[in-house]
Amino acid sequence: MSDQHAEGTDGGTARTEDTGTGPSAPGAPWWADLGTWGAVALVAGGGAAAVWMFLGLPGTPDTPAGGYYQIAKVVAVGLVVAGTGLLGRRRERGTARGEADTGGPERA
Repeated sequence: MSDQHAEGTDGGTARTEDTGTGPSAPGAPWWADLGTWGAVALVAGGGAAAVWMFLGLPGTPDTPAGGYYQIAKVVAVGLVVAGTGLLGRRRERGTARGEADTGGPERA
């Protein structure tokens, strides 16, 4: 419904609905706007939470397997976002220097 008017339920006022494809789009995942430093914060926070659970400090669940699973998911998302951000930066620098992005190994 991009660029179309939809009739709302609050008295019939018209509104436009944005269904863009950018990182801030309504259907985008919560981690889409984090960037590299946000990803580093996720990894560091996940590591701190894992240490917290390992030491059995207050707030640790009785069965830690579920907690470790949730922490592992947060750390994995952080690692993927960080890797994607760093890879994008590397490609931008390569393009700026005039190197071709072939996607394969370089041959001499």
